[in-house]
Amino acid sequence: MTTWHSDEFDLDAYLRRIGFDGERVPTAETLAALHRAHTTSIPFENLEIILGRPIMLDLDTLQDKMIRHNRGGYCFEHVTVFAAALERLGFRFTALAGRVTLGAGSMRPRTHSLIVVEFDDDRRWLCDVGFGRGPLEPIELVAGNEVDQDGWQLRLSSAPLGTATEVFHPDEWTLWQRSSVDGEVGWLDRHVFTLDPQYPVDYAVASHFVSTSPRSPFTARPFVQRFAADVQHVLDGTTWTTTSPDGSCFTRDLEIGDVPALLADTFGTELSDDDSAALVDWMRAHLQGLAASR
Repeated sequence: MTTWHSDEFDLDAYLRRIGFDGERVPTAETLAALHRAHTTSIPFENLEIILGRPIMLDLDTLQDKMIRHNRGGYCFEHVTVFAAALERLGFRFTALAGRVTLGAGSMRPRTHSLIVVEFDDDRRWLCDVGFGRGPLEPIELVAGNEVDQDGWQLRLSSAPLGTATEVFHPDEWTLWQRSSVDGEVGWLDRHVFTLDPQYPVDYAVASHFVSTSPRSPFTARPFVQRFAADVQHVLDGTTWTTTSPDGSCFTRDLEIGDVPALLADTFGTELSDDDSAALVDWMRAHLQGLAASR
C-alpha cells in the first residue's frame, strides 16, 4: 500500500477535472502545469462543515466529492488529492504542516497543509494548492526567493522577519504575499512552516480540529474561494470579494437566498437542491447579524 493511497487514485479522472493534458512524467515542467491546473480548477470551500457532515480524508470520499461531483474542499482535502496524484506520477515529495499567520502576533496551531517536491538536482519546490489564493505554480524553496506569477507576488524567507511572530523552529520558513492591508499595499506574512514530514494520520488529527472546534473559523460561516490567473473570488459569510493581482478589490453584500446560484456560477461549486436549501436555512439561522436587513 502506498503512503497516499495512489494505487486507489483515478488519475485519468483527476486530470480531466483539472484540464491537464500534458506529459505524465515527474519533471519540474509537469509539476508547474499540474499545480496551475489544480489551483485554478478546484475551489476552496468548507460547505460540508456548514451542512453538518464530517470532513473525510479517505481518497474514495475525496474523489467522489472533488472530482466526480465538481465540489471543492479545504487545504487537507486539496493536499491529500494532490499528493495522491504526485505519488502516482512518480514525484518525490514531503507533505508538511503550517501555521496560518496573516499578520497575527500570537502562535496559531498547525492547520494548513503544503508539499515540498524534491528533484535529483537538489532543488526543492514548495507546492501550496490548498490555500485558495495561489501560488499559481510551485515556488523554489530558496530563502529570499521572490516571484511574480501573472501579477500575483509572493516571496519566501527562512524566518518570519519583520513580524511580531516569534521564531518557533530553527528551520522555519515563511511564505509572504503582496497584499493590500488597510489601504496600503505591502508584504503580508501568510503562513509559517517547517520541513517536518507529515502523513495522512497527522492531517486527519489537524482536520478534525479545524472541522469541529468552535474555535475554528471554518465552523462559524461559509467560506469559499475561487482562484484564477486574473482574479480571486472569496465568499465569507454573506460578503463576496473579488481581488485582482494588483491588490485592488471590490466587495459587495449578498442576499442569503442568492448564495447557491453564486456558488455555482462564479465559484464552480454545484450543490444539490437539498444542500442548497440546507445551506440557506443554516445561514438564515446563524448569520442573523449579517442578514438582519434581509
